[in-house]
Amino acid sequence: MKINQETWDLIQNHLGYNDEEMKIFKENPRNEAVISKTSELINKTIVFEVIKSKGCNSQHKVGDKFYFNGTGNLLTKLCPMNICIHALTPLSALIFTTNELIYAGVDPNEMRFPEVSCPDVGLECGGWGQIVMKLKVEDRQK
Repeated sequence: MKINQETWDLIQNHLGYNDEEMKIFKENPRNEAVISKTSELINKTIVFEVIKSKGCNSQHKVGDKFYFNGTGNLLTKLCPMNICIHALTPLSALIFTTNELIYAGVDPNEMRFPEVSCPDVGLECGGWGQIVMKLKVEDRQK
């Protein structure tokens, strides 16, 4: 898909690039391919639901959800008041994978391994607790 000049100008302004930086950005063919899929990303919400929780110091419980927009920004107003940084760390890999699948035209809900765990190994293995979260990609609520 050919990107029009108005869109390039919006991107340049959004990223704060000067003309020389924008020229470099536009010369990379991957950038145009990604931008052509942007509308698909912005219409998605990435949700991670806690499906297992035992001994979580931050008190994350089964059913808690962490919400991100399609480009990977945490939607803090929809999330629990307190969020463990260690719970968020493994989510970035699945958000990246979600984006790559959307760029490739594949439904990210077809991902074979949509579950991740916080890095705490749980009481049985010398840790304190552990939570497991499962990815689901939803159409954005209007």
